[in-house]
Amino acid sequence: MSEECGKSDCSGCSESGCAARRGPLPKDAPNAGSQVKRLIAVISGKGGVGKSQVTALLANALRSEGKRVGILDADITGPSVARMYGVHGQAESDGTSVLPSESSAGLKLMSINLLLENEEDPVVWRGPILSSTVRQFWTEVAWGELDCLLLDMPPGTGDVPLTVFQSLPVDGLVVVTSPQELVEMVVAKAVHMAQAMELPILGIVENMAYFDCPDCGKRHAVFGESRIEETAAKFGIEHVAKLPILPGNASLCDAGRADELDGAALKEITDLLL
Repeated sequence: MSEECGKSDCSGCSESGCAARRGPLPKDAPNAGSQVKRLIAVISGKGGVGKSQVTALLANALRSEGKRVGILDADITGPSVARMYGVHGQAESDGTSVLPSESSAGLKLMSINLLLENEEDPVVWRGPILSSTVRQFWTEVAWGELDCLLLDMPPGTGDVPLTVFQSLPVDGLVVVTSPQELVEMVVAKAVHMAQAMELPILGIVENMAYFDCPDCGKRHAVFGESRIEETAAKFGIEHVAKLPILPGNASLCDAGRADELDGAALKEITDLLL
């Protein structure tokens, strides 16, 4: 902190000219009960692109390769991961640390819903408290031995992503987008934030890229023609995956059966995380 501002915690500060912020900030140490090999953030420049479902697909694809995987739901005001996997009730504690809940297939999960008395209660908190909660999911949750912990980030480039990227030892980012007119601008925001945080973008996933009609057999670009390859090339991102609209995937998530999602289409991206 600088003597002028009087703050005791710089992690949520965006004042780039502050003398205390010259050079990298120290990262939060993981919980003593955590041995996490890779920490990967799944981000989007805007909401409504299916980021949480893509996170689940990545997790399932990694698990199918025999990897030990967890998902930290960093979207505190809009949590969905636990419910997608059919996990309800409050997380347990060993007296020292919070223990992550597990899906039926053994995927480790932590979400604010697993700490609330009623999972439908709204979380009406200001930015610093949201950011602090995500950091506690790293420092106070004993994740055990994981090959990869995926961070399902809130959309946009606000206070929570900033704090997470400054405070947690994130190894890389996966950007999720959709084929709409504003895709280049939205991706650009995510890319520029990654560059400012000096974090590598491992790949881009274009969700809802097309729909294959089961009746006529034709492929339809429901949300417009894709330009994701051109956008990726513009920003020097080599790895791109395009996911179709699959109504069955949404039905599985709604039913709490996300363990059954098939992430094979994301192999090019998940190979980078193995």
